[in-house]
Amino acid sequence: LVDVDDVLVLEVEVLLVLVEEVLVDVVLVLEVLVLVVELLVLEVEVLLVLVEEVLVELVLVLEVLVLVVKVCVLEVDVLLVVVDDVLVLEVLVLVLEVDVLLVLVEDVLVELVLVLDVLLLVVE
Repeated sequence: LVDVDDVLVLEVEVLLVLVEEVLVDVVLVLEVLVLVVELLVLEVEVLLVLVEEVLVELVLVLEVLVLVVKVCVLEVDVLLVVVDDVLVLEVLVLVLEVDVLLVLVEDVLVELVLVLDVLLLVVE
């Protein structure tokens, strides 16, 4: 006959082996999760660099815009001594220059919004 204690010991040993296998699986899953989190951190860092680059571009475009506006003001001051017809044409040209710069600023802002949208998706 089989001893009941021996059977119980065997059952406990089998259960311990099963628990050990489950724990090994849990450790593996946790290691994978750590890797995924590290990858997400790297992606966020890359996106932050992209955002920084877009902001630098925006600052440069805005600085150029400020310079153009200053030049426009100076040109308008000079043109005030010129005939009205010529003044109107020059002002129209200056307005067109400012419009072009505003389009450039808008493009940079659109890029920034796209990068920020991607950043939000990654963070979520």
